[in-house]
Amino acid sequence: MHSSKAIILSIATTDSGGGAGIQADIKAISATGGYACSVIAAITAQNTQRVTAVHLLPQDIIRAQLDAIFSDLPVAAVKVGMLGGADTINLVADALETYRPRHLVVDPVMVSANGDILLAPEAVDSLKQRLLPLADVITPNLPEAASLTGLPVPASLSEIEPLIGALEALECRAVLLKGGFLQQEPRSPDWLLHNGEVRCFDTPRVITPNTHGTGCTLSSALASYLGQGLELELAVASAKHYIEKAIEAGTRLKIGQGRGPVEHFFAR
Repeated sequence: MHSSKAIILSIATTDSGGGAGIQADIKAISATGGYACSVIAAITAQNTQRVTAVHLLPQDIIRAQLDAIFSDLPVAAVKVGMLGGADTINLVADALETYRPRHLVVDPVMVSANGDILLAPEAVDSLKQRLLPLADVITPNLPEAASLTGLPVPASLSEIEPLIGALEALECRAVLLKGGFLQQEPRSPDWLLHNGEVRCFDTPRVITPNTHGTGCTLSSALASYLGQGLELELAVASAKHYIEKAIEAGTRLKIGQGRGPVEHFFAR
């Protein structure tokens, strides 16, 4: 007897260290019950400490990957991560407009947790104009949300409300604003902006250096749950629970000399 899984596509960039990017996406999708496939937009030389090189793949190779996936696999959801430049953003947007996947999660990756710039500044406009309007939900962290809105990065919970208002003005279908950068707060809140309402998903903050790839992991888990048929709020709650447990389990890992990864397969 044959069985099937929801097919979840990650369009993103590699992480040679294995903790973020495509590698984290595949782990998170697999761990949450989806079938992971990928389109690689760029290759990074990266470890737990820094990104040392980025190579953008040729446009024809990216498009060939997209066409290969969509011509054969019934993709239930797409997660878009780091794309690197305006040309690739436009190419991916063209393909998504053609193939119209049922669910689209866009993680507007601009800066790594180590502070490395991952998206060329001139590409931010392409991201806002071409990709964000296609997304069912975008998942910016606080620095990325600040970059999208032109506001300063909030330093405390009291500064979140203006940022939420500015994000609502972008007129995205939904925004999951990630509050993990509020390191001084005892809890780790994320805010879902959807249908004119704001819901806070709040969990205890786990004190650990092993947070490499948390954004990639959360957005991929969210895409996986949406692709498996969960409604948006339940998918967000499930993805938030998954990343919380992955971070907790990751505290016991010792991988690399910098920011280690989370433990994607904590349930094993």
